[in-house]
Amino acid sequence: MKFVAFHLMPYRPLDLVAAAKHRSSWVVLPNSMYDPEKGASEYESYISSLAHAETLGFDVIAVNEHHQTAYGLMPAPNLVASALIQRTKRAKIAIIGRALPLINNPLNIAEETAMLDNMSRGRIIQGFVRGIGSEYHASGVNPYHSHDRFHEAHDLIIRAWSEPGPFEFEGDHYNYKYVNVWPRTYQRPHPPIWIPSQGSSETVIWAADPARRYPFLVTFAPSESVSRYHLAYREQARKFGYEALGEQLGWAAPIYIADTDEQAMAEAGEAAETLFNNFLRMPWEMLIPPGYMSMSSMQNFMRLRSSLGTQPKRSAADLVASGTAIIGSPATVRRKIQEMHDRTGFEILVSMLQFGTLNDELTARNHERFAAEVMPYFRK
Repeated sequence: MKFVAFHLMPYRPLDLVAAAKHRSSWVVLPNSMYDPEKGASEYESYISSLAHAETLGFDVIAVNEHHQTAYGLMPAPNLVASALIQRTKRAKIAIIGRALPLINNPLNIAEETAMLDNMSRGRIIQGFVRGIGSEYHASGVNPYHSHDRFHEAHDLIIRAWSEPGPFEFEGDHYNYKYVNVWPRTYQRPHPPIWIPSQGSSETVIWAADPARRYPFLVTFAPSESVSRYHLAYREQARKFGYEALGEQLGWAAPIYIADTDEQAMAEAGEAAETLFNNFLRMPWEMLIPPGYMSMSSMQNFMRLRSSLGTQPKRSAADLVASGTAIIGSPATVRRKIQEMHDRTGFEILVSMLQFGTLNDELTARNHERFAAEVMPYFRK
């Protein structure tokens, strides 16, 4: 199993009472609520925590991209990846992922990733996402074109990395007389591609295609949904004529470990509730703007993903009971990971060991206990 130390970099100093007066922690939350002095300290703490994950034995350090939100302070994850390259030597660095439809020049991402891949001597993993619905409000991009822009940008970037330039590219959304990326990627033909997803049937089919076989990472989902999406990927692979490997299936979840289940809940329960009830809070029309999903995908999403901040507040007990968060003793955490592995055979665990308002001391302890009491069990 491959272990990933993942971070959202939330703005923990947020005044939650004041923020609750606004309809979401995304897009409409006034940036006057951000204190640069406190924010600078958050960046320092978070980057140090991720760099330390390498010394604990994590295979991958992962960051991601979000815009105009206190939920995650990484509108430019390439900058965080660059900082991590300088502070690490062995671990892969995954950017999971860049929101392709939101950008007007995909070649910028092709160039940035190629630079990072050279600077790290081949340690970059590149994730591609469509971005969640609220980011279409933030960017002004029409969500109706989300799928087309994603696929066209993806195809352009892959060609820019893989084919000798210069060459022309003519699409419906992007057109270039010269595609000739300097530098070339260090890894050939290009860095590994991962696809994080909130769960879309179209994304499952696309990622599992034999031409891609991209690892599919299910994020922030109840365990039943994780299992459903993993097995759907496996079934789709069979329809394509091959058997999906465990390394093509990933699970991303908040995880916290203490001596007992009760102690773990006492230490981390409130932080988990803050993540889902405060930082992820947004109305459905912001999360799923018109045109963002097909009707069938939207119906499935609304039925299966009620934990994503659009419903009445969730308690930590509910989040744990549904398997959306894993909080407990080392034995409990190992058992829940093992149960999912037995059901789907997944082999990429994206562990979010800091979440919500969890403080630095508990976060550091959580990383150390996970590395010492969970990872060795599955290494065997």
